[in-house]
Amino acid sequence: MTKFLKEGMVLKITVVSDSSSNIFEFEKLNYKFVSLKIISETKEYIDAPGLDVGDMINTMYSSRERFSTSCPNAFEWAEAFEGEENIFALTITKHLSGSYSAAQNAAEDYMLQNPNGNIYVIDSLSTGPEMQLIIEKLAELADSGFSFDEIKEKIEEYKKTTNLIFALRNLNNLAKNGRVNPAVAKIAGVLGIRITGMAEDGHLKTMHKCKGKDKTLETLKNDMLEMGYKGGKVRIAHCQNEESASILKNKIKDRYPECDIEIISCTGLCSFYAELGGVLIGFES
Repeated sequence: MTKFLKEGMVLKITVVSDSSSNIFEFEKLNYKFVSLKIISETKEYIDAPGLDVGDMINTMYSSRERFSTSCPNAFEWAEAFEGEENIFALTITKHLSGSYSAAQNAAEDYMLQNPNGNIYVIDSLSTGPEMQLIIEKLAELADSGFSFDEIKEKIEEYKKTTNLIFALRNLNNLAKNGRVNPAVAKIAGVLGIRITGMAEDGHLKTMHKCKGKDKTLETLKNDMLEMGYKGGKVRIAHCQNEESASILKNKIKDRYPECDIEIISCTGLCSFYAELGGVLIGFES
């Protein structure tokens, strides 16, 4: 059942995202997150405030242990949904994680127990900063007087205008966990070669092999333009590489001085896959 609003009313919504969004709090929303986990043979790292990402990365590179990831289960999603009435749940692409499936299962149970509530699970078909853009859009829509169904429709339309591109020095974790071709991963990091790519229909697609930082950042900027960027929002997430993020920001500002750009640090899950020096860019086209 969807509630229709009287004129002048604002729908109070709750947004629940898994932690691959890099967002742990959001002032303009009733916002919650559920944690993904990075797991070694001897330790579990929970992607939440307080995680020492630098220590996790150092341990990952110095240890011979195998590292993998674990998504939030349906019970953890259900705990986040409890007590809320109009819920939008946002997940990392279902092609990289079981988070979407777990959220869907929790949503079905929620509706059985709350037949007068509203819940919608959004597959971002992406991760990181593109998810941040979706969260920001949900906050904007929540203040616009739209009904629950109208917000659903508008957020799906908005997703068609957002993109994710990335540049990575190292693809070992993506390859080990079946996310990219191991042959491509071997190239990354060799003689300063970076791999750039994009999220396409929820899958990670490699695009270019670039020699050196400057060439990589110029390629990222050009890819944004070719994909239709014309001065909209940009969110740049980096794994301990603020220098490259700032250079890219300046390159974009040189072309579009008034554009809205924010630089953020990757939290645990995105740091695990982006690895040291990785840069992820979410932008509107």
